Amino acid sequence: MATMDTQRRPPVIDMTPDGEFREPAAPRAAGPLDRALARIGAAGMLVALVAGGLLLAGLAVLAISILLPVALVAGAIGAGSLWWRMRRARRDGTAPQPFVIIRR
Repeated sequence: MATMDTQRRPPVIDMTPDGEFREPAAPRAAGPLDRALARIGAAGMLVALVAGGLLLAGLAVLAISILLPVALVAGAIGAGSLWWRMRRARRDGTAPQPFVIIRR
């Protein structure tokens, strides 16, 4: 069974018979189609980023619209519970007085 080292090909070094490195091929000049595709691609990326931002904003509004009624109902239940306990405590005469009045 061959190992990974024996399956790897050695790098190709482009040299002249004198031992000098050859110059790499000059990059091809970008044509009008390449420039147009680059601009269209950049615009597409911008549209995708804006759409992602709007999606996150929409999810935040959705989360708030779900959590706000839950918080309101929980607050109403808590306030009702406190009101009921204070009412019973006043009736039984065990309610703490909210203010201390000092008469002279």
